[in-house]
Amino acid sequence: MTKTISIDTLDHDGSFSAYVAEPAGTPRAAIVVIQEIFGVNAGIRRKCDRLAEDGYLAVAPDLFWRIEPGIILDPDIKTEFERGLGLFGEFDQQLGVADIEATIRAARALVNGGKVGAVGYCLGGRLAFMTATRTDVDASVGYYGVGIDGLLGEKHAIAHPVLLHVPQEDHFVDKAAQARMHEGLGDHPKVTLYDYPGEDHGFATEVGQRRSAAAADLADRRSAAFFAEHLG
Repeated sequence: MTKTISIDTLDHDGSFSAYVAEPAGTPRAAIVVIQEIFGVNAGIRRKCDRLAEDGYLAVAPDLFWRIEPGIILDPDIKTEFERGLGLFGEFDQQLGVADIEATIRAARALVNGGKVGAVGYCLGGRLAFMTATRTDVDASVGYYGVGIDGLLGEKHAIAHPVLLHVPQEDHFVDKAAQARMHEGLGDHPKVTLYDYPGEDHGFATEVGQRRSAAAADLADRRSAAFFAEHLG
């Protein structure tokens, strides 16, 4: 079952929509699904639906609402891909993390105070790491997060488990940045990194030309095991 809900900001100065996918029975936990630069599009909604099939309540907030509510883009269309890149530049990441925190609180209420995880892709992968360092989320997964090597000064604040999927041929995250991630996080007791040789940015998308099925399935199995261990 799916629906759209409204979530108040932390300061109660506005509200934003979120796509919700509910499991058939009592949720194992809740998971906040953090969008790419393309909004809460078909791929992100499918991520939520799959998590609901696995027994989780999944919530995907519209993080671009301050720019324009309801942005939905197709990365396989060049002009829409380019618009997504432009939105990345306009987006206030600090406010985005605050909206994710508001979503975590709303999701926790929906599962009667149970555990809440987060999973993000691209921009969302970066935000998933920031969520791990700046909120009380119970577990976080980031797929091909951009610029995480520039956030390593926050690693001391990681209190709960983090899993990062790193495609080695990511044209947005070069080999030097990947090396800094491994050097900075490889010995962190709460962080696990998996590399994907030959894979590029976006390999785990649900739909479209970027998907690399074998690697996507492997990463998703690892994420499922991670959430099962740390959320239930």
